[in-house]
Amino acid sequence: MSSFKLGVEVVSAHDLVAKDGQGSSNPFVELHFDGQRFRTTTKEKDLNPVWNETFYFNISDPNRLSSLRLEAYVYSHNKTNNAKTCLGKVCLTETSFVPYSDAVVLHYPLEKRSILSRAKGELGLKVFVTDDPSIKPSNPLPAMELDSAYAQIPNSAPKEKTDKRHTFFHLPNANHSQQKQNLPPAPVQQQMNYGVHEMKSEPQPPKTVHMFSGSSSQPPDYALRETSPFLGGGRIVGGRVIRGERKASTYDLVEQMHHLFVRVVKARDLPSKDATGSLDPFVEVKVGNYKGITKHYEKKQNPEWNQVFAFARETLQSSVLEVILKDKDLVKDDFVGIVRFDLHEVPTRVPPDSPLAPEWYRLEDKKGEKKKGELMLAVWYGTQADEAFPDAWHSDAIALGDSAPIASTYIRSKVYHSPRLWYVRVNVIEAQDLVPADKNRFPDAYVKVQIGNQILKTKSVQPRNLNPIWNEEFMFVASEPFEDHLIFSVEDRVGPNKDETISRAVIALNSVDRRADDRIVRSRWYNLEKHLSDAMDGDRAKKDKFHSRLHVCVCLDGGYHVLDESTQYSSDLRPTAKQLWKPSIGVLELGILNADGIHPMKTREGKGTSDTYCVAKYGHKWVRTRTIVSSLNPKYNEQYTWEVYDPATVLTVGVFDNCQLGGSDGNKDVKIGKVRIRISTLEAGRVYTHCYPLLVLQPSGVKKMGELHLAIRFSSTSMLNMVFQYSRPLLPKMHYKRPLSVIQQDRLRHQAVNIVAARLGRAEPPLRREVVEYMSDVDAHLWSMRRSKANFLRLTSVFSGLFAVGKWFGEVCMWKNPITTVLVHILFVMLMCFPELILPTVFLYMFLIGVWNYRYRARTPPHMNTVLSCANAVSPDELDEEFDTFPTSKSSDIVRMRYDRLRSVAGRIQTVVGDIATQGERLQALLSWRDPRATTIFVIFCLVAAIVLYVTPFQVLGLLAGFYIMRHPRFRHKTPAAPINFFRRLPARTDSML
Repeated sequence: MSSFKLGVEVVSAHDLVAKDGQGSSNPFVELHFDGQRFRTTTKEKDLNPVWNETFYFNISDPNRLSSLRLEAYVYSHNKTNNAKTCLGKVCLTETSFVPYSDAVVLHYPLEKRSILSRAKGELGLKVFVTDDPSIKPSNPLPAMELDSAYAQIPNSAPKEKTDKRHTFFHLPNANHSQQKQNLPPAPVQQQMNYGVHEMKSEPQPPKTVHMFSGSSSQPPDYALRETSPFLGGGRIVGGRVIRGERKASTYDLVEQMHHLFVRVVKARDLPSKDATGSLDPFVEVKVGNYKGITKHYEKKQNPEWNQVFAFARETLQSSVLEVILKDKDLVKDDFVGIVRFDLHEVPTRVPPDSPLAPEWYRLEDKKGEKKKGELMLAVWYGTQADEAFPDAWHSDAIALGDSAPIASTYIRSKVYHSPRLWYVRVNVIEAQDLVPADKNRFPDAYVKVQIGNQILKTKSVQPRNLNPIWNEEFMFVASEPFEDHLIFSVEDRVGPNKDETISRAVIALNSVDRRADDRIVRSRWYNLEKHLSDAMDGDRAKKDKFHSRLHVCVCLDGGYHVLDESTQYSSDLRPTAKQLWKPSIGVLELGILNADGIHPMKTREGKGTSDTYCVAKYGHKWVRTRTIVSSLNPKYNEQYTWEVYDPATVLTVGVFDNCQLGGSDGNKDVKIGKVRIRISTLEAGRVYTHCYPLLVLQPSGVKKMGELHLAIRFSSTSMLNMVFQYSRPLLPKMHYKRPLSVIQQDRLRHQAVNIVAARLGRAEPPLRREVVEYMSDVDAHLWSMRRSKANFLRLTSVFSGLFAVGKWFGEVCMWKNPITTVLVHILFVMLMCFPELILPTVFLYMFLIGVWNYRYRARTPPHMNTVLSCANAVSPDELDEEFDTFPTSKSSDIVRMRYDRLRSVAGRIQTVVGDIATQGERLQALLSWRDPRATTIFVIFCLVAAIVLYVTPFQVLGLLAGFYIMRHPRFRHKTPAAPINFFRRLPARTDSML
């Protein structure tokens, strides 16, 4: 029998329906799961009951957990006839069954049991899964004499109602959380692992999209170029897959690359070579001019390597594979034995065939005679779909003729998962009974709060006692598994730039309450210790009788999405709490084919070359291709897959030059370029194959570093869910209920990027900090004259349509084209006579515009635009300013010149803002009696206008106003109209400014 159990903590209910006829109810909860039923106690006369009772269900088959549902029914017990009345129900599916470490209390709205029933209120539940064998299942439902009409409980609920449930409310129970803290979390559901090997074998046939040539506003060399490559699924023509004669590969978005795989497992019964009778064995795998070498063992007769070598089949220059066993020596390595293979006899393996079993091969000498010792080897042909491909040593990762791989740690492909980030909300309320070093004065106290490298301080207060009050709130970023501690230091400002620590308190983050909404978290008092070591000691508080205390409220906010990248380029918008995640709406597949014309980034053997790799980021999953050494046209042909939860997200792919080869670990990897692809711009089912120019802005200007060839396909699992996603808020609910300020978001984003970079930098191969920062656009918020101009031009482009309409209407009013003006008059008269046609006409016009523009829609995903970015005509000084460090490292003369230029730009902005404020103040002056005569004129005008508008039909006034505005030029004056002159004469507050 399975040891997995489903734990359900029934916390409380709120605002239940009164059913006893006296304005109250006697509620209790029945839980139904997998044929088991449990019931809580009954709370007498309570519409807001609190239970805090926990039940454990046996899970008979964990593989069926995804198809099981937990049903919670809230009933009211009628003592008169011993019956029960349903007050509402809650149905939970597999997405709510999470490990205990991820479980939080959520308050679910009660649903109707039937169409004619009535339900309101909320039920607070905490649901989790555990496999702790020490936990026993709860007792079965006790017998209770109930009316048979109420004993029938429905086993299922309509799915439509389940989908409409909202889970945003949370009331934590700190005592029970501490009680269950030691329960080991257990995985509930086998998540889809979209790694390097797991790709869709038979993709859905994409629909045909006819391509039309469109003009580009930027140079053709910087524009996207569509391609028609022959991939594993067939040839791609206009986004459609043309199936070939050969069988489709599991890697259907990349070209098949055939490799010769050699697995060196171990050796036995090796002969002794040294005078001492020992042997330092290693294996050299050689095909033509390519060599791969295993690590060597010192004084070991039966070594085990279990290393895989992959040689690109298209570069093989020999028909013989040599596996040579050698003895490591300081002067010259000694030959021990050799095993030869004829490459024409090597078998081919195609997944999902089982891996080829290694065999023992007898060593031979150079003459071909058998010797003592055996090697266990496996040799086969395969493609990049082979599971040995990611961890294998690759021949394209070494230079031709090299005898050893170059820093093999840094060249392998890898799939990374960034840590799950949480916001930590800290409210420092007050302190009691502080003991300062100087007893003759009250402390000028403040609190310093620290998590890792994040430090924030409260304002200093100087009360007339030893109990200062701050009541300040801070936000931090923390990552699982919460290895850092939350440290509070109460400081005393004894003088200028001189602070003394009064006491400290330490809180372990893994013991802090978690919440998924804005429910109130209970504050706590913590003892303060003089020394940090004492504060870390949890048993110290039991020894001492007197303590200073600190009153704080701390919680982990799981209802937010922790922003670790720029909001405009976010690849994931889900909240931290897994229980708030919605089902995925589709799958994104990316094939990284190759790069062409890469700019040489280094010199090797007198020739320019590059050692490039690609990094793709979407959501929590980062992928890194293998490094192709000494190639300006590298071929990667690696395919990866992500689940998509929101179409308004962006996939980012970057290309970098690996500078860690050759034993140097201090150099930074150089960026070559990146590509951004917004998921909402992709048509479902279509395969996009394009060459993306890699554009990088350098101090000398924009430069094309090469082209990256990608194949992309977005497959939608449910079109209805994806369309519904457009009506949902972009960010989780907590961002709107308790929004963060812009300054807070920038600071927290910086801290989140630092945490992600530190975590990914500890992987092997490491994803370096400069790579993470470039992919996350950490410098997007810094000032740039070029970017400011580009944003201003974007703003003018947005309003260009309104300006065009205004210009056209001005020409109509000036009778520039009499026929058009007469037609506009006729349309205007029709709309005034039938005003109910105004809105239908507007929406019909927009519909026709949308249908007309459909044929001119974009056929390619948007890409970096040098004209839009103002990168094609930027001055060298502005580029030098953009690439300057922060704070600046330039001379004072250059800084003064740039400051003066910024002052001139800000002066023009200041004038525009002042003019807008002046117009607003003139509107206020109409009724403020600041100009008594103007206000008198306006008030009399309002009275006359009210009388005229009351006695005159609206259509007549509309027609008169329209004919007046569109009157012929011979009836117009050169000077402004009287209302404009009156408005410009109104006073503003500019005369009161200094």
